[in-house]
Amino acid sequence: MADYIFLMHDDDPAGGAGQDWEPYLSRLREAGVFQGGSAIGDGQCERKSGATPAPTAHARLLLAGNPVFEAGGTVEIRDLPTR
Repeated sequence: MADYIFLMHDDDPAGGAGQDWEPYLSRLREAGVFQGGSAIGDGQCERKSGATPAPTAHARLLLAGNPVFEAGGTVEIRDLPTR
């Protein structure tokens, strides 16, 4: 199975208010699909040309219950290259 990183953008309409991460993270841990979990600094997406590739259906399924996604915010899904 491929590995992914989810980047939560700071653009949800609720502004992060009342986000309860524990149920979501517990579900991912129990499914054996979660590693890590920390904040990173600001950034932006850039591409010289062409559209950004769509995330796979499996990674999209993992968004259910994500507080940022559920609040209407943006969650960026990126494939992690194999080592």
